[in-house]
Amino acid sequence: MRVGSTPFLALKASAPLKRPKSPTTPTQRAQRCAKQGWASPRAPTHRGIPGGTRDHSPAHVVLRDRLLAAVVACFKRHGAAAIDTPVLELREMLIGRYGEGAKLIYELQDQGGELLALRYDLTVPFARYLAMNKITNMKRYHVAKVYRRDNPATTRGRYREFYQCDFDIAGQFDPMIPDAECLKIVHEILSDLQLGDFLIRVSHRQILNGVFAVCGIPESKFITTCSTVDKLDKMPWEEVRSEMVGEKGLSPEAADRIGEYVQLHGGLDLIERLLQDPKLSQNKLAKEGLGDMKLLFEYLTLFGITEKVSFDLSLARGLDYYTGVIYEAVLLQQENDHVDEPVSVGSVAGGGRYDGLVGMFDPKGRKVPCVGVSIGIERIFSILEQRVAVSGEKVRTTETQVLVATPHKHLITARLKLISELWDAGIKAEMMYKKDPKLLKQLQYCEDTGIPLAAIVGEQELTDGVVKLRDVATREEVDIPREKLVDEIRRRLEP
Repeated sequence: MRVGSTPFLALKASAPLKRPKSPTTPTQRAQRCAKQGWASPRAPTHRGIPGGTRDHSPAHVVLRDRLLAAVVACFKRHGAAAIDTPVLELREMLIGRYGEGAKLIYELQDQGGELLALRYDLTVPFARYLAMNKITNMKRYHVAKVYRRDNPATTRGRYREFYQCDFDIAGQFDPMIPDAECLKIVHEILSDLQLGDFLIRVSHRQILNGVFAVCGIPESKFITTCSTVDKLDKMPWEEVRSEMVGEKGLSPEAADRIGEYVQLHGGLDLIERLLQDPKLSQNKLAKEGLGDMKLLFEYLTLFGITEKVSFDLSLARGLDYYTGVIYEAVLLQQENDHVDEPVSVGSVAGGGRYDGLVGMFDPKGRKVPCVGVSIGIERIFSILEQRVAVSGEKVRTTETQVLVATPHKHLITARLKLISELWDAGIKAEMMYKKDPKLLKQLQYCEDTGIPLAAIVGEQELTDGVVKLRDVATREEVDIPREKLVDEIRRRLEP
């Protein structure tokens, strides 16, 4: 955007990215989506919209709002309050908080020379918010867009502009109680949305650091090694090992020792076994982390969700700010029987404990322990969008309850008076904008848009002081006295 000839906000690339390949001819599935009013996620990027972003049609927005409402309802059920923070942050607030993800930050420079950036997630802004306002105890949720200079994979729900839905608990509490609640929230949301079978993978940064230490990895390489281990869900061990040795500079022997641990997964039995491990039991970090995990699984047992939780040492989550328990929810299978091209979305939620982040923003370094979870709304939306497209479900894009119609010419005045009465009474009403529309077209509009009722007023109805109320689905009609119309409409629309 330019004001005159002076750049107002100039986007600056923090690292070069490969140009996305031009999209190919749309598939039959995408064509079918378009016919049903669903924009293809593979829509070309050369028609005036940046790659990795998308326009949302009314049907998209309705479905997205339903999804967000379900997630927010869960957050509220657990006592969280909503906050909001600016989409712009000072660049210095974001750089250095995300490990290898820092190269994906969108950096900005305004005309005054202030270095800014678009927010990369909602966690760092929350930590900054707590520090600035000297808040030491808070349970919050935040639903907003974030931005990443990632290579988009739109069929997997991966974009450069996307929503995050975060729930966080800040404050000094007894160990693992807030952490267990975060996992319970993930379980509730994924169960309520009925996305299919899922698994919540759990690990602990202290255990991982302990593993690295006993395997002879210098502390300076813990974070980069973590980033490589975190790729085990996408790459076989042989490739991960090759990256450790070839790119991260680990010895083959050290990589092999790490492999003995990070390919383990299980439950309480695995935690008990590792507590007896001759090497890990002698490492303070690992011992503390395993103690946390044992307590966490005891609480998850009380919540009745352990059958969906796996202690998985391959989970590392590459973000620098995690300090304790980390977790990630993945869908295990999709109902793709009638889908041309199955959606592969991977992780649909993730989070963990970050006890040191707030202190980075506090002038005196005062720490506020925090734990939270982020729900992958865009990835979940990709699944729901595809389901609706395949099923042929027609999504109502408005909430209109009544169409005010007339069967004869020269009755625009009657329509305007009646619709005004309904609006003033809080009824959601529409009318067609032609002076003399044909009744058949008005009724067809009701059927096409899902409006349940039509209030028809003709010359005879005006004479008799009634309104003909039509049930669009059954086509039954009944005359209702004008003064009782609002009450009758409300009665019929009660759940």
